[in-house]
Amino acid sequence: MLTAAQVLAENNFGDTRTGGLAGPMGLFLILLLATATILLIRNMNSRLRRLPDRFSQQAGPTDPSRADASVVDPTDGTGGRDSSTPAPNGHQQQRNG
Repeated sequence: MLTAAQVLAENNFGDTRTGGLAGPMGLFLILLLATATILLIRNMNSRLRRLPDRFSQQAGPTDPSRADASVVDPTDGTGGRDSSTPAPNGHQQQRNG
């Protein structure tokens, strides 16, 4: 008859010798990912160093017929109201029907 210690000590997970490649493969993957990360960081740093300190200010659109020239920022307070929707005047609209 098996005692409780023998049942708990029994290896129910199979032979651990057959999975002996998991440790070296894990180490290889960690080293591969670390190498890729280091190379990516070096590449990004070299690209950032090539950027100018300041970018020149982009000039406004020179062609007034362009569609984006008439775009108004609604948050600056200087733009006109949209004529497609009426301004609220305090009266509720009556629905017919």
